[in-house]
Amino acid sequence: MEIKGKKILVVGLARTGVAVARFLASRGAKVTVTDMKEESELADYLMQLEDLDLNLELGRHDKHTFLMSDLIVVSPGVPMDISPLLMAKAQRRVVISEIELAAAFIKAPMVAITGTNGKTTTTTLAGEIFKACGVETFVGGNIGNPLIELVTSGNDVAQVVVELSSFQLEGIQRFRPKVAVLLNITEDHLDRYASYQDYIDAKLRIFENQTVDDFAVLNVDDPLVAACAATVKSRVFPFSQRKELAEGIFCSKGIIVYRWQGSELRFDTAAFKLKGVHNIENIMAALASTLLSGADPIKAGRAVESFKGLRHRMEFIREVGGVAYYEDSKGTNVGSVVKSLESFDKGITLIAGGKDKGGSYAPLADLVRERVKHLILIGEAKERIEAELGNLTDTHKAATLEDAVAIAHRLAKAGEVVLFSPACSSFDMFKDYAERAERFNAAVRALAGGDCR
Repeated sequence: MEIKGKKILVVGLARTGVAVARFLASRGAKVTVTDMKEESELADYLMQLEDLDLNLELGRHDKHTFLMSDLIVVSPGVPMDISPLLMAKAQRRVVISEIELAAAFIKAPMVAITGTNGKTTTTTLAGEIFKACGVETFVGGNIGNPLIELVTSGNDVAQVVVELSSFQLEGIQRFRPKVAVLLNITEDHLDRYASYQDYIDAKLRIFENQTVDDFAVLNVDDPLVAACAATVKSRVFPFSQRKELAEGIFCSKGIIVYRWQGSELRFDTAAFKLKGVHNIENIMAALASTLLSGADPIKAGRAVESFKGLRHRMEFIREVGGVAYYEDSKGTNVGSVVKSLESFDKGITLIAGGKDKGGSYAPLADLVRERVKHLILIGEAKERIEAELGNLTDTHKAATLEDAVAIAHRLAKAGEVVLFSPACSSFDMFKDYAERAERFNAAVRALAGGDCR
């Protein structure tokens, strides 16, 4: 990719925009950064660009700049259908994501992971497996460090593991991972996409440039994922919790079995610290992607056994009066909450709600009816969730998250669980899901009695 002397527009500042701007400037590009936020709102990021000679267009998007750019690089938080980008595409300006830009300069083989749920856990675990095998590995993308930071660092790694959102995949052209993983697809981000099919199509782009020399790791228990097996050009490596596979990786009676080209490996899930039915899928995907990439099976197994999981994903907080409190603030969509509810048989007091993302809550109906004893709703979405699910169980509305915890404490009995799994984003009441999690955790820790951990 030729950069020197080119007029390149970076759309969206934040961390990714800063990293992209710095990289482009270092390669001799004529860089302009545009963001709809005002200078005062972007002060922290602008400080990181003070030493660079670049143009800033803040508080607006100048259509002329879009049309006069040789290349436009879009940060993941910026929708691809804003009018200046649509106009630029119509005039055949090249519009790409930061992932596409970075991949053009990375030589190391790449494992790319996407899906509605489980991306971050799977990506992190895959990275831990490679590192346990002594492989110098960069882990980033939609998790932690933007992929372009690997390029700017100059580090010569042997392996890359990247988490990808649908937003990032919208802007690829030649991006081609050696191993592409699709965990699942359920309704999400319908506040951004015109239709569910548009969201699905964005996810499937992860396989777009693969060849028969590459691998597609697919969750064949998910009908939407399984359906794409016939369309990908790469070698399909399936994983399943529901059926035995002649080739692939599956779980049966607590044993994960990996079968490929005549060899078979077995991993006992009883030794794993990471629990939950959804995490078995994540573990199988991480094992598949790393073993296909040459990871040592014994070291891979040990890495999985020692992996404790990530914060804000089905995290046990404490027990109060015999009631266990779990925080799953990263459960920002309905599909994620389905998996969380499936981790408990019954006696659940579920706290849910937040900023509505446009999808249906109907997939939760059977689980709410069968396993949720009390449903406590918060945030902007509480009225809509109540309309769809409120008649299925004992339902309450709370003004704040702290109120919801207090109500749950009053209702839940010994031997039951209180689960905070919102099915919504956090932006109606909190800065992000992490702040929301800390508020829940603080409220739980403030309850009288019980053991804090």
